[in-house]
Amino acid sequence: MAPLPGAELVRTPLQLYRYLLRCCQKLPGKPIQEHYKHMIRQSFNVHEDEDDPERIQQIIRRAVEDADWIMEKYKKQK
Repeated sequence: MAPLPGAELVRTPLQLYRYLLRCCQKLPGKPIQEHYKHMIRQSFNVHEDEDDPERIQQIIRRAVEDADWIMEKYKKQK
């Protein structure tokens, strides 16, 4: 299950970036939200020169899976 509706529609890095930032808004507490926003920005900076379409899709799939795991982690803590 995806953390937010629309995960299956994420196809480009820009769509992924927006999607992950929307996921951050659902996390509890401002410090946690800021932490994950920072991690998202850092990850995009690291991969900004990636040009292999297959590798980009692999990164997108993994990022959506990781977002799902994080959302489930904080949902269980409530």
